[in-house]
Formats: sequence, C-alpha cells, structure tokens
Amino acid sequence: MSQRGLEALLRPKSIAVIGASIKEGRAGYFMMRNLLAGGFSGPVLPVTPKYKAVSGVLAWPDIASLPFAPDLAIICTHAKRNLALLEQLGEKGCKSCIILSAPSSQLAALKTCASRWGIRLLGPNSLGLLAPWQGLNASFSPVPIAKGRIAFISQSAAVSNTILDWAQQRNLGFSWFIALGDSLDIDVDDLLDFLARDGKTSAILLYLEHLSDARRFVSASRSASRNKPILVIKSGRSHQAQAMLGSHSGLDAAWDAAIQRAGLLRVQDTHELFSAVESLSHMRPLRGERLMILSNGAAPAALALDELYARSGKLAILDDHTLQALASQLPEGLGRGNPLDLKDDATPERYVACINILLDSHALDALMIIHAPSAVSPPSETAERIINAIKDHPRGKHITLLTNWCGEYSSQAARRAFTQAGIPTWRTPEGTVTAFMHQVEYRRNQKQLRETPSLPPHIAQNSAQAHQRLQQAVEAGVTTLDTHEVQPVLQAYGLATLPTWIASDSREAVTIADRIGYPVALKLRSPDIAHKSEVQGVMLYLRSAAEVAQAADAMLERVRDTHPQAHIAGLLVQSMANRAGAQELRVVVEIDPLFGPIIMLGEGGVEWQPDKQAAAALPPLNMTLARYLVIQAMKSGKIRSRSALHPLDITGLSQLLVQVSNLVIDCPEIQRLDIHPLLASANEFTLLDVTLQLAPFSGDSEARLAIRPYPHHLEEQVTLKDGQHCLFRPILPEDEPLLRAFIAQVTKEDLYYRYFSEINEFTHEDLANMTQIDYDREMAIVAVRQQQDYEEIIGVTRAISDADNTDAEFSVLVRSDLKGLGMGRRLLEKMIRYTRDHGLQQLNGITMPHNTGMITLARKLHFHVDVQLDDGIVSLHLPLT
Repeated sequence: MSQRGLEALLRPKSIAVIGASIKEGRAGYFMMRNLLAGGFSGPVLPVTPKYKAVSGVLAWPDIASLPFAPDLAIICTHAKRNLALLEQLGEKGCKSCIILSAPSSQLAALKTCASRWGIRLLGPNSLGLLAPWQGLNASFSPVPIAKGRIAFISQSAAVSNTILDWAQQRNLGFSWFIALGDSLDIDVDDLLDFLARDGKTSAILLYLEHLSDARRFVSASRSASRNKPILVIKSGRSHQAQAMLGSHSGLDAAWDAAIQRAGLLRVQDTHELFSAVESLSHMRPLRGERLMILSNGAAPAALALDELYARSGKLAILDDHTLQALASQLPEGLGRGNPLDLKDDATPERYVACINILLDSHALDALMIIHAPSAVSPPSETAERIINAIKDHPRGKHITLLTNWCGEYSSQAARRAFTQAGIPTWRTPEGTVTAFMHQVEYRRNQKQLRETPSLPPHIAQNSAQAHQRLQQAVEAGVTTLDTHEVQPVLQAYGLATLPTWIASDSREAVTIADRIGYPVALKLRSPDIAHKSEVQGVMLYLRSAAEVAQAADAMLERVRDTHPQAHIAGLLVQSMANRAGAQELRVVVEIDPLFGPIIMLGEGGVEWQPDKQAAAALPPLNMTLARYLVIQAMKSGKIRSRSALHPLDITGLSQLLVQVSNLVIDCPEIQRLDIHPLLASANEFTLLDVTLQLAPFSGDSEARLAIRPYPHHLEEQVTLKDGQHCLFRPILPEDEPLLRAFIAQVTKEDLYYRYFSEINEFTHEDLANMTQIDYDREMAIVAVRQQQDYEEIIGVTRAISDADNTDAEFSVLVRSDLKGLGMGRRLLEKMIRYTRDHGLQQLNGITMPHNTGMITLARKLHFHVDVQLDDGIVSLHLPLT
C-alpha cells in the first residue's frame, strides 16, 4: 500500500532507457520508439556505449554520466546485468525502475537492492506501462491506446496485449494500462490506492492470477471501491489451472468471498471482461434494477429474458398510464408487456415513439433496446433516430440505456454510432443482459458494503474457557476433537450442541428420546461396565420409538460382542414429530492459504466440494454479512428450503454464523471446523455432529485474517471529571443510529469547526463511511455512556492514516452540552497512544482560529501549532517517534 516513489513511476518528468538500441527487434529499440511516438513531453535519456544517438536523441555511455537522476529508468539489457545496473541507478538517485526481464533466481537480490536504495520496481517480466493522458508509452506494446477513464492492471502480458488489441478496434480508451509482471515490489494494492485518488480514472479493471498479501489487497480494494467501480477477472479457478500458472492462490470460493466483501465485482471469463469494459466505458450508473426490454422480434427478446432470469434479474412492471400511452402508438394485435415486441416490421418511427413513452415513465430504471436486421428498419438509420431521440428527451440522461444491434456486417456502423454517442452497445442479447447484471451485482455489493448491520441478540461468549480447553488439547498432542469432546468449547460461544444423556438400557433411552422430543446423544451404559472406552461416530436418524429400541439393542449387542468392556457413545435419536420438516445444513471453516479462515455454508448429506456446494464469506461476520451469506447460499441453490411448514429462520442462522465467526477469530488453534450436519427446524439449530482439527499456534492471531477484526483490546472504562463512567471503544458498523443521534446534539458551530462547512444533514452513506471503517487504515474511538435502558455516544475521535501508514489526520468532537468534563483530552490522548503503537510517525490536524478550545488542548498535548491567518486555518502537528 506504499505510495512512496509511485509518482516518479506513474508521472515521471524524465526517463532513462538503459540499453537503448537502433537495432530492430531489440527491447531497447522498441522502448525508444514507443516513448518517442507516444508524445512524452519530458527528456528521454538513452543510455548505451555503442551509439552516439538513438532515434535522433543524444545517448549517454553509462548511468554515471547522465546529467541528472531520472525519475524513471527502464532496463532493456540482458538480465544478467540487472543487479549491477540497479545498484548504479540507486547511486545516481533514480526513484523508480521498470525491469523488463529477470530470472526467478535473481528476484530476491533485486528486491533487496531496490529496498536499500529506495527504488520502486515495476516487474520484473513486465510488459510495461502506458499512460495516454501523459503521452507515455513505456511498454513493449506496438498498439497505441486512446485517452479514456478506465485503468487496467494486469498480471499477464498475454492478456494485456489481447485487451490492447481489442480496445484499439473499438476505439476504447484508458487512463492507465499497467502490466505488473512478477509484482516483486509494486503490487495491486499500491496501484489501487494511487488510482483511487486519480482524477482521470473513473473505473478500474483487474486481471489477477495471484496475490502476495491478501489483507493489503482487501484493505486497498475496500477503500478504492467506495469511490470507483472495480471489476476483477481471476484466472486459475481450478487446482489444475493454478498449477499451470505456477501459483497457489487457494480456494476459488475464498476469492469470491474476498471480492464480494471488498465491494468489487468479479467477471468469470474474457468474454465477460470485454463486456465489462464496454459497460464501464459508457453505461450510466444504475438508479435501480428494473429492466425494460424493447425489441423488434420475439426471439432475441426471449434470449435476453432467459439470461436475465438465469442471473436473478428483475423486469420492470409498467404502470397503467404507460401501457395506455404505448397502446395509442402501436398497431392492434401487438402486446403491451415487458418485453415489448414491436415485431419485425417496426419502423424507426415506431421505435422512437415507444422510447419517448418509456423515458417518460418512472416504472423502469434501465432500458434495453434490441434491433435485429430488418429491411423495414435499416440498422444505421434507426440507430441515428434513437440517438437523437435520447439526446432530445429531458430524461434521456436519467435512465440507464443499453443497446443490442444484432448481426455483424450490417450493424457495424450503427454500433459505431452508439459508441461515439456514449451509449453502450453489444452484439448479442445475452451479452447485453450480462453487462447489465454486472452493474446490478456491483450495485448490490456496494449496497452490502454500506448497509447498517442490526445489533445481534446477546451472545454468550467465554473465550477464556474455550482457549483453556483447546490449549490443553494441543499440549496433550490432540489434533482432532469429536462432538462430545468439543461440546464445552462450542457452548462457551453459545452454540447449541446436542445434549448428552446417560441411559442404562435401550428402554430408558427410548423414554428419554420421547420425553425430550428433539435430538439427543445417548450413551448406553451397563452398570457393570468399569472401562470407559467408547465407540464413536454412530449416527442414526430413526422414525419411531420402535426403531430406536431395535437399533439400540442391535448396536449394544454388537458392541458387547466385539468390545466387551466398551459402551456406545454418540447414538443420535430423534422423535418423528421433530424430524418432520427439519433441514440438514453444513457449516465448514477451513484455513485458506491466501485469505486465512473462510466460513462456508451448504447442505448436509452431500459429498463436500466447497467450490461447487457452498457459499463462502470471510470473518469477521456481523448480522448483515451473515445474512448475505445465507441469502447468497439460497439464491445460488447451495441450500434449499425444504419445508413450507418450517421455513428456514434466516435471522437465527445468521446469529449462529456470527457465533462461529467469533469462535474462529478468538481461537487461532482451530485449523478446521466441520458441523455436519447442522439440523435446522423452525428457530432451533442443533449441532448434531462436529469435528474440530487443531494445531499449535504462536504469534499474532490477527495476522492470519484477511480483514482485521474489531480490536477488543482497545476498550477502556473511563471516569470523567464529574464522576460518571463511560466506555471508550472502537466504533462499530452497528453504531450508525447512535452516531446520528450524537451529531444531532452537536451545535452547528461545533460542526462547522469540525467539517469547515455548514452541514444540514448526514446521509446514510456519510454515516456508513464513518462507522464501517477498515481498522487497518482508520480508527475511530467513541465514548459511550450507558443510560437506564439504552446507550448513547457522547464523544468521538478519529484518525485516518495515509497509505504508507506514516501520517494520520485526526479529529475530535464532543457533544456540545458535555464540554468541560475532560472527555476531549482523554479521547485524544487515547488516539495518540493508539497511533504511536500502530507505527505512525506523525499526527496532523486542521482547525479554525476561533476554535480556541481545540488549540489550547493541542498545546497542552505538545502539538506544534501553526496559525495561518491568511488562509483562515490553524495547522496542528505532533511527531510520534
């Protein structure tokens, strides 16, 4: 996430080409030709002892003889010279370097050298960098690209060249085109942080094969996706494909979970990738999901409809006024529904008349216009008439438009006209709907990213008890715990495990089963058995008490024949009344090699294939994230509602998943948790069989998580000057209502001092950004006071670090009627301790000259105070090291 040196790489003022050549076919020849042809305005410095000049530019014999240190150097020589040349560039003071080729044996030494000299590396084995807005083509690509608003980052040179060729044919432009190569130094997360702040970039497209740091990727992605849409294509979904790519990127389900959690959108193949580029280039942001389909034929409309339903899309339902208006413009016998088939004799006039009516309507959010080749409706003429109609209509810019001009040769000019008019267009109905659903899924992911979680019911949690039992097992060399052994650990987190009853014979067992009326674990034991060894894992689902008795007698007899000193453990019995309507689910937690723990939800009773039979999410989970996991599993068919009498209790299952998440976060010894099955019946969830795999763990338990969890250790009870108590703790996503109520009790003057402008109302999106923070990049500490039957926030301090984790901007706000209690000072002191411990080097803030209270507090806490009266601000600065 470091931004150090990226400005020199991505916006260089001077470039040196090491190994520049006049011989065609050499890397130094291509690089010089492309740099000069691209129109780079700064000095280009060819470095070679062989020639006096290259491409008409005066050459320098070596790096030491350069007249100044270049911002960017591109090494085009034989790979064996890389290390020596990088040393020379470091001595010269070069800030960044592109290495076009290097063997894997050289990577460690190159990274060490670059780190020592503070040089940022792109590559090695990178295609290079293109920045059209700067006239920069520092790449091998012979294809020039136009200026655009999409940034493309790729880990594959082959895919990069393919996209460049495709974009040139369609005249699509880019703001940046960056080939990462081996990502030895600069990785995706660094570039996401840079591009999130770039004014020329409105959307980002990623082609990924591997990651070096999952947490940094998720953190940077979550931050960038709040400002700009980001689409991802990830190759290597299968283990075989990963082996071919030479990467070990973990479970594909973990990638899905991480991409969704970060608010990104994943596309599955290059066809969808091209479609996504088209939609990002021209499609307006969606205001909703209701799609209206207009076509001059039933068949293409049916293809679009099939694709829409296959992807869980929504059709717009037209209101009576719109239907009547359409009826007045259409011949008798034509349907009035959605899709609206204008028939193959539809003229341009009929298209325009219907489009104007639909644009007037508020019953739709997006309009898809399909045109199949027709003699009555020439493709180009119809397209031009529609373009003009949309341009002239007052709501033409408010509804998302998609066009599908079918055919190849006859529709080329029409599609070109739509592209030039800024209206997205596709060749097939399916491709058009796919692009629309990309936007819908992105919108859903963003909504999920900002949705305020509900507060979960009180969840019992005794992490000390669970830790103690797991540690005892690990110290004893135990690596696997079964159902009855893991019961105390699960119960410490409020998870309903199967009650265990001791029965002296099968008759008593049946009596217990009937009385309890839900699953029980029966240990059948005879009083004369002294030895306590057990037979594990016997699981029977029986329909009647008679079957219970028969099975119990048979099992007891069998066990006594083979193990005279043993008794039966784990015989599961269930009455018929409760068995009806129950659903078997399965919850599995595995440790992904890249993303760490991953929680998967599917159905029980099936052969477990995570990538095919489970929906997945990354911990930590709150109630909203857990609910999305359940709904995703249901929509994708991973779990099905089997009974109308007992529909799945989504809230209850969500709470259970949150409990599982808490257990996994708190107990790093857990390597795998398998609840198989989880019996769901109405609002009861019973863990019938559980397997826990353990391994010793040492070090930072949070380091294994892709997303930093809520930092409990920062909670602190504080006594204010008037003797009242409050809790200082990190802010939670669930705090949005409390934060809204807090701001309502802050005066306009205090808000003006905090935000430097008059703010009448904070939107849900504003408050979501304040409460749903990434604890790796930002911290907000709230002071919470407990009233008789509710909590309230009475103060907040916040610090947002830069991407390098060097500087942080801080703020403090106290409820206006509670000043003078020392709360502001205590909050700021806590934030100073936190930022110092977090490795930051300085804390900065800005206030106004009239905010004397803040200025006085800053001086007491040893901030440097710089009053800038001309600018009307006061700058506050505190070194932390």
